[in-house]
Amino acid sequence: MKHFKKYNAAAALIDASKEYSIEEAAALIKKTSTTKFDSTIDISFALNVDPTKADQLIRGTLALPHGNGKTKKILAITNNKQEEAKAAGADFVGAKDMLEKILNENWFGFDVMVATPDMMGELGKMGMGRILGPKGLMPNPKTGTVTMDLATAISEIKRGKIAYRVDRDGNLNISIARCSFEEGKIIDNLNTVTETIAKSRPSTVKGKFIKSCVLHTTMGPGMKLTFASKN
Repeated sequence: MKHFKKYNAAAALIDASKEYSIEEAAALIKKTSTTKFDSTIDISFALNVDPTKADQLIRGTLALPHGNGKTKKILAITNNKQEEAKAAGADFVGAKDMLEKILNENWFGFDVMVATPDMMGELGKMGMGRILGPKGLMPNPKTGTVTMDLATAISEIKRGKIAYRVDRDGNLNISIARCSFEEGKIIDNLNTVTETIAKSRPSTVKGKFIKSCVLHTTMGPGMKLTFASKN
């Protein structure tokens, strides 16, 4: 594969045979950005799991200490708590009318949907699972997006709470920061993510849980982390 000069220059900074500590990676990662814009910093895991087994479907939420630099647009679906949702910072608020907008206009101008439990039956009747599920937008109690406490849920998402889920091949990708972040904040976020994923190891997994772990920027080269060898 041919790469641009910027990519090759960035790749030259990384020792492909080395596994970097979180501190080493945080100090180097910003130098490997190849874009003119403020690149996202992602961590990618290859996990030794079978996502077809319920107990090995790694998913959940975590709150990054410093957020990841992305502003999420939130759609709140509720009948009786619309004012609460607006006051908490929801970008869009409604009930069946907003669900119809998604169905009729193919509208997806939001990143996260939160809903009160009483609205889940309506989502089911309208077949929203088939539409929102593949996009990872379906509210779920396990991720805290189905709740009566909309104010707290919305506030946590705005402050940096993110959802993660392993794909069908056992891979997991999480955006943890932007290149403009201070090094210390990148380290804090990395520690939070790696500790969270390590604790999610299913009891049925034999051998190494994390097969590989790579840190990289948008369109930039990746560096392996020592974290993977400890699990």
